[in-house]
Amino acid sequence: MKLKPFVVFLILLVAGSLILASPGLAKKKPSLDKWKPDFDPKGAKYRCIVSNVSTPGLVGVLAGFEIRDEVWKRTGGKVYVDFKPYSMLGGEVEVLNMLQMGAVQGMGVSSVASTNLGPRFGVVNLPFLVNSFDKLEKFISNEKLFSHFLNAMDHQGITGLDITGYGNYGWATTVPVKTIADAKTVKFRIAEAAVNQLSYRNWGFNPVSMPWPDVPVALKQGVITGLDHTLTVCNVTKKFEVANYFTQINYAQGLFIWIFNKAWLASLPQDVREAFVASVHDVCAKSRQKTKAEEEANIAKAKAARVAFYKLSDAEMAVLKDQSSGTYEKYAPEINKLYPGDTYKPADYLKEVQDFLN
Repeated sequence: MKLKPFVVFLILLVAGSLILASPGLAKKKPSLDKWKPDFDPKGAKYRCIVSNVSTPGLVGVLAGFEIRDEVWKRTGGKVYVDFKPYSMLGGEVEVLNMLQMGAVQGMGVSSVASTNLGPRFGVVNLPFLVNSFDKLEKFISNEKLFSHFLNAMDHQGITGLDITGYGNYGWATTVPVKTIADAKTVKFRIAEAAVNQLSYRNWGFNPVSMPWPDVPVALKQGVITGLDHTLTVCNVTKKFEVANYFTQINYAQGLFIWIFNKAWLASLPQDVREAFVASVHDVCAKSRQKTKAEEEANIAKAKAARVAFYKLSDAEMAVLKDQSSGTYEKYAPEINKLYPGDTYKPADYLKEVQDFLN
């Protein structure tokens, strides 16, 4: 009997240690109540689980719920798109594998993670290529080039349908960055993507590859002193509370590519499939227009919060563009690689995109 209090103490101690050691166990799951559908999905014949890592506070992510509602309407309630943002189904690499196996049916994958299964998607990550709202729309308007882009994961059993965005990439920093010399003193957090790492090395900067959830603590503790991200994301996720400066580099667009399991799409009746695809296209087109307005609104909000904005000189921007040539040379073979399912077979896809946009 005397051992019982001690045993109870040990159980409580171990349980407490597990909670402290596993933040995921203690962390409250985000609520989706705000975005509940105004219809009852129980009657749907087909269910499409779609994942995304980010917050519906970004219009490019909110598109997932808009796709849900539009698909329901156009298919007469036959298809329920069960959208799961906030990394509710896991990290992007993990969900990509689930999508390939058919455990989930869709995903709004970030362009930086998309290259894990579709290297051709990396064309939009190359610095200073698809680096403005206008260039993105121009790229999308070219049916031949854009269709070939969306076919990047066909050999993996995955189909790309369209794109939404989250703004232009730049630098949120804890110190002013007005020149390349200033940038070389900053410890930049960058995405865990090879093209980003190579670009920063070519520029002579100090990149720190780090998962996004680790950023808030690292920024506050000074482990990193800058973020490679879009202004909208930095503002929405309150990074400007620590990093009070933003340098508008605009070297790439932040993008989500909406991809779906090819076999699942093919299993739908033709009329249902056509309504599904049309819904995704129309929602994404409207979302991209809202993303442009979203960035302008967040610039105004950041300035009102006394975030200081800077731009590099034209001469220094030319230096960065020139130094980016090594990134193009490295990834051109992967972007240009052709697969059995490709109906368009260009000799040099990357050059065609460059010539078209520039």
